[in-house]
Amino acid sequence: MLSLIVWSPLVGALIVLMLPKEKVRAIQTVSFAAAGLSLLASLALLLQFDRGTAAMQFVERWMWIPSLNIQYFLGVDGLSYPLVLLTTFMSVIALVSSLGIKDRVKEYFFWFLLLEVGMLGVFVALDLVLFYVFWELTLVPMYFLIGVWGGPKKEFAAIKFFLYTLSGSVFMLLAILAMYFKAAPHTFDMLELMKAQAAWAPRFQILAFLGLYFGMAIKIPAFPFHTWLPLAHVEAPTPISVILAAVLLKMGVYGLLRIAYGLTPLGFAWFLPALVVIAVINIVYGALCAMAQTDMKKMVAYSSVNHMGYCLLGIAGMTSIGFSGAILQMVNHGIITGALFLLVGVVYDRAHTRDVSAFGGLALRLPVYSGLMAMTCFASLGLPGLAGFISEFMCFLGAFPAWKWATTISVLGIIATAAFFLRMIQKVFLGAFNEKWAGMEDMTPRELVSIVPLALIMVWFGIHPKWPLDLMNATVAQLLGK
Repeated sequence: MLSLIVWSPLVGALIVLMLPKEKVRAIQTVSFAAAGLSLLASLALLLQFDRGTAAMQFVERWMWIPSLNIQYFLGVDGLSYPLVLLTTFMSVIALVSSLGIKDRVKEYFFWFLLLEVGMLGVFVALDLVLFYVFWELTLVPMYFLIGVWGGPKKEFAAIKFFLYTLSGSVFMLLAILAMYFKAAPHTFDMLELMKAQAAWAPRFQILAFLGLYFGMAIKIPAFPFHTWLPLAHVEAPTPISVILAAVLLKMGVYGLLRIAYGLTPLGFAWFLPALVVIAVINIVYGALCAMAQTDMKKMVAYSSVNHMGYCLLGIAGMTSIGFSGAILQMVNHGIITGALFLLVGVVYDRAHTRDVSAFGGLALRLPVYSGLMAMTCFASLGLPGLAGFISEFMCFLGAFPAWKWATTISVLGIIATAAFFLRMIQKVFLGAFNEKWAGMEDMTPRELVSIVPLALIMVWFGIHPKWPLDLMNATVAQLLGK
């Protein structure tokens, strides 16, 4: 089943390559069928997923390169399965938004499906070489998706994204090789390495952790490696901004928990004070940077830096509440920020500007759009009853016992987040209507299809967070040795 989930988009991508570029409808149909099959398969796993065990489930294992003991080894647990669901779901949502792509459609959908393969592979791979292959696989499609279909500075944004991520990957590869040779017998099996690390010296674990962290931190992105993100978001086409925020950033936090913490716990413990400082900077600095923006897309991009800081803070607490909050925050951030980028794209498609000062009074002319945008902003700033609140609250609750001052300072991030979202709502939707936009139409059925499901999930997870948390609890307890 995991192979079906991972490789269905690749089969779709190969079929798209064989179709004539003029057959736009056929290309779109095949892409939806491939991504849809992957989503249905991931939902089918939900019926068989055992929430009471921390063991890896749906395991597939074959020897891939016997001479190096490299395996095709897949599996999911309470940490990875929610992210697999998120990836397959958001990929279909982004494909709905991609129906607006009119230029070089064949190449676009090919690269999109290939990107989905890489993202899914990262979350299910249990062999470090296989994990690294999938991790690197995401680079090339994202480079072209930004560099070809992006905005005015698309080439610079694509190159910056590529070089940043590749630089981190080199250090991560060195750490992976070091752990391979340190283990006896040599292996890339994550589960075997988790057992072997008990015999590794603290100095080795610290060095290996730093190599892993450098690769993960760029992806998160953690301060000071965050500067590629706002530019990439602003220049990327709307569906790719959605995928970048909803899934790609989660690869870094997932790797931090699964590999950096799982394989080098002593290095992780040594780095904890620095991780807390970085989390606080991400939260406060990200929110303040977002407050300074007039471009709605750049504002949402900096809010991602802020929200990923909550994940780091929850992890740094080293408690089950903090870990569960961080994992749930990854899912909630993907849903909420994905919706925000889609909504910003809606108004940009009509007005060809994202400057908050250019609008005013849109709630009178676009009531459906205004209502969805207001609700999504409230979810992002952590309003109780919506998805963002419970995960942020759990991150604070989990971190407070160990890091009281850091958690207290981080609360300022919530205030700043509320300030910039409320200011945007005021300038764009309230006040006197700007007659320049008198001909602007409300949301189309295609736009509603892509955004309404996300809005429903925001409400569902806000009212009933027990459902996603039940998927994670057993794995979180095992991660913390409880």
